[in-house]
Amino acid sequence: MDPVLPALEVQALFDVLADTVFFIKDREGRYTHCNHTLMRRLGRKRRDDVIGRSATEVFPPPLGATYHSQDRRVLRGETISDQLEVHLYPNRRPGWCLTLKRPLLVHGRISGLIGVSRDLGRPDSRHAAYGQLEKVMAHMQAHLDRNLRIPALAELAGVSVAQLERQFRHVFQVTPQQHLIKLRIELAMRLLHGEDSIASIGQQCGFSDQSAFARQFKATVGMTPREYRNLKSCL
Repeated sequence: MDPVLPALEVQALFDVLADTVFFIKDREGRYTHCNHTLMRRLGRKRRDDVIGRSATEVFPPPLGATYHSQDRRVLRGETISDQLEVHLYPNRRPGWCLTLKRPLLVHGRISGLIGVSRDLGRPDSRHAAYGQLEKVMAHMQAHLDRNLRIPALAELAGVSVAQLERQFRHVFQVTPQQHLIKLRIELAMRLLHGEDSIASIGQQCGFSDQSAFARQFKATVGMTPREYRNLKSCL
């Protein structure tokens, strides 16, 4: 029989990882375990300040509601894997991460969920493909307002789509499509500090219409562009 590591032991292991958020939640979406990284980023001094609370109670309203909705999907049996997200914490600058959430099964029944969010590290500039990808990166940055297709980017790099996918994962830890989304959302977040209309910002960031922009922004940041603009104006 495979050994089963108790949840508290898993929590202790993740306590030493400063670049990874770890949590377990019950069937109601309330935290039962969390590591020091999550506590610190929430500005909480004690684990008890998080345990027993849901995402709506520890995150600002737009974010809390989005994370809680995400939890409900997982508690219905969905697995969320390698989802690119921007996390906004009260005491920390926005940071990019990849999130994994999956149902926690006990005797074949869903009893809660377990998840991690790992910070994206710096690109691996020492990788052999880094120089080859610089041309692709420059093209992305210069044409964020256009409809950029991955096959065309692969052709620009002189590799197949599969090779481009592998190289991006090795160098940037994400797929080319995820990296393109990251660049577009970063630009949108900067522009939302200004006076341009949300529709105009969406067009500048390469989205075909305002609804597509709003959907992608909320899926990545956890709130709509308008909510983000209002939130940032209050900080």
